Amino acid sequence: MTDNQVYLASVGTALPGDPVGNAELAKVLGANEEWIEVFIGTRTRHFARDLTTGEVRWSLADLCARAAERAVKSSGVDLADIEFVVLGTATPDTLMPATVNNVADQLGIDQVPTFQLQSGCAGAVQALSLGRTLIASGEYRTGLVIGGDVCSKHLDLNRDLSKAAPSDLVNFVLFGDGAGAAVLTDEPRGEQVAVKQVLNRFTGLGRKAGQVIEWFGLADRFDDRQALTEDYKAIEEQVPVMAVEILWELLGELGWDAGELDYLLPPQLSGRMTRKIAEQLDVPTATEVSCVAETGNNGNALPFLQIERLLETMSAGQKALAVAIESSKWIKAGFALEKV
Repeated sequence: MTDNQVYLASVGTALPGDPVGNAELAKVLGANEEWIEVFIGTRTRHFARDLTTGEVRWSLADLCARAAERAVKSSGVDLADIEFVVLGTATPDTLMPATVNNVADQLGIDQVPTFQLQSGCAGAVQALSLGRTLIASGEYRTGLVIGGDVCSKHLDLNRDLSKAAPSDLVNFVLFGDGAGAAVLTDEPRGEQVAVKQVLNRFTGLGRKAGQVIEWFGLADRFDDRQALTEDYKAIEEQVPVMAVEILWELLGELGWDAGELDYLLPPQLSGRMTRKIAEQLDVPTATEVSCVAETGNNGNALPFLQIERLLETMSAGQKALAVAIESSKWIKAGFALEKV
């Protein structure tokens, strides 16, 4: 390798079960279907547990392993060529062992470094950044980066939600479950897409968290706290502004003009919010690549789901830019791709 360029060879994704529409979800939750459609703008999502019985059908490790298998199969490399595994998630199956190690175990990967990054929607980009750095260093030639979340584990479907506040109810209709993975290489393989730039920056100094996911230990598991809380107003106000800042910062670092972009991958908060953000990003020459209206907000799976859609139409010489934001403590993230 002479130019330290890193390439994305393939992507694989995994969504659990059949899509759950708003009518079905509204019936289970006792919520208003029209409110879901208008306020959230997401039509379907996938859950790793059965909505009726609560039975867990897929763990996060299961979904990540399935996505990784698909990525490796279509990459043009062998599983034995994988030299490291990085996982970004906000919802690990257990605190120990790290979920990434169970994923490696399911894949049959051994004797390689594994890394797990705990983060919300920026975690997948952080995994991509670490994987890119490891390969660009020259120490590794091929690696696997994964992002995924099982958000439904935090949603108690036995609760009476008839009097729940919108700030609480939104978490039951906004999120879904899923995983995605990508194979990175030091030379063009498979899809032959160059990872031109990756941005990750903490910007939350002194700022109140926009989202909190609680962890309950034996000492506090019966506390009357919501497992998941969001300051949706702050997110609505701040994320579009941050998205525009990320777009222009990445363009500046790359020396690209906005008019050069063929594709734009905006943040995937919800169907309604994504439309709002895309309008403010205002890159009319670029084709928007979004999936959240069909997949739900499944956190760290989303960038891989977007890339998967992107690769279906991306041609040689075309450029794509992605924007992602971690609203729990305000992390700016994004990346740029160019097909060689």
